[in-house]
Amino acid sequence: MRLPAFLHRSRPATLALVAVAALAAAGTGTALATSTPSAAPAVSAAAAPTWSDDFNGPAGSAPDPSKWQLETGGGGWGNQELEYYTNSTRNAALDGNGNLVITARKENPAGYSCWYGSCQYTSARLNTAGKFTQAYGRFEARIKIPRGQGLWPAFWMLGDNIGSVGWPNSGEIDVMENVGKEPGTVHGSLHGPGYSGGNPLTGSYVLPGGRAFADDFHTFTVDWAPDSVAFSVDGVQYSRHVPAETNGNRWVFDHPFFTILNVAVGGGWPGSPDGSTSFPQQMVVDYVHVYAQGGSGGGSGPTGQITGVGGKCVDVAGANPANGTAVQLYDCNGTAAQRWTVGTDGTIRALGKCMDVSAGSTANGATVQLYDCNGSGAQRWTYTAAHDLVNPQANKCLDATGASSANGTRLQIWDCTGGANQKWTVPTA
Repeated sequence: MRLPAFLHRSRPATLALVAVAALAAAGTGTALATSTPSAAPAVSAAAAPTWSDDFNGPAGSAPDPSKWQLETGGGGWGNQELEYYTNSTRNAALDGNGNLVITARKENPAGYSCWYGSCQYTSARLNTAGKFTQAYGRFEARIKIPRGQGLWPAFWMLGDNIGSVGWPNSGEIDVMENVGKEPGTVHGSLHGPGYSGGNPLTGSYVLPGGRAFADDFHTFTVDWAPDSVAFSVDGVQYSRHVPAETNGNRWVFDHPFFTILNVAVGGGWPGSPDGSTSFPQQMVVDYVHVYAQGGSGGGSGPTGQITGVGGKCVDVAGANPANGTAVQLYDCNGTAAQRWTVGTDGTIRALGKCMDVSAGSTANGATVQLYDCNGSGAQRWTYTAAHDLVNPQANKCLDATGASSANGTRLQIWDCTGGANQKWTVPTA
């Protein structure tokens, strides 16, 4: 069906994105990542998706109509876009190799009319509205994006109440956006009332070494919990946002959203194609997988005490911990606050929550806390043969602050030094 005209995106100006990235570098909680991506966190076989499409089917066939609907029109979509979205398999079709291909073409075979006159381009935009929505969890797609000035591929989400409350009150989660003039950069953003358009909560990820996202497939993920939304590329979390960042405006990420895939041509943010842009251009989608909150990996595994320097136990401060409760060293006492499960998904869990690096930070001295399990890189740990507990996202070790073994010593992450305050014994059976 044709969705209402207000079902559109309003995008931040490039200057605003640069400003946000600069603030992030100063420690505002939004990161401009430049590190080499690590492998995406493994998904436990026990964690079945709540919804998925692996795009298996004959070459040239349309996307599964039980899962996707194709929007049509050339009204600009609130962004002065130049394409006409069609429902033709010339613009959205399976390739027979397990991929969905969205193709932007410089053509107007059916004499389509756009907001500026006769349309110059066609493309496709698919969504799951009325077919699948979900609140919270992990939303992930593996995508190879197109390239070229004026191209604007995206994997994003809108609140399912948009028809009654309008945008931006419905909320918008942009899992991945790229504008062709920035071939090595993708953006992840949240839009809501008072933080939308040119003023979203946003972050950017830059591929190292001058590489372009169009050169290969990459995995784009959002981990959405009731009080946080975290963005990752290839398993590396680069941005995480919480309600306190809305400056008193309402946090609207508390209801089901539906998913959208599209390739726009032109618009106020990317600008128009020019002589350097070749057509057709394709966005190739390997899969879209959605998991329930905490369901992107199993919490089962060996359970028991984790001991460190001075023979002290890793301990949760307080019997009824809230999000943000400190993880510390303390005399071993056999309580539930010292009973940790080393999960098959790389998490370390106690009292129904996960060991987490505060604000998803990768900096030396970032404190370790207990937090709702959300599948993010801040909650992934690797136990090495050298008895280090490493957070791969930061490439840093779990560390007892100040090399102390006193009761109440706060745990943090720090460059791996081989010191006794970074050596741990974890349950293995």
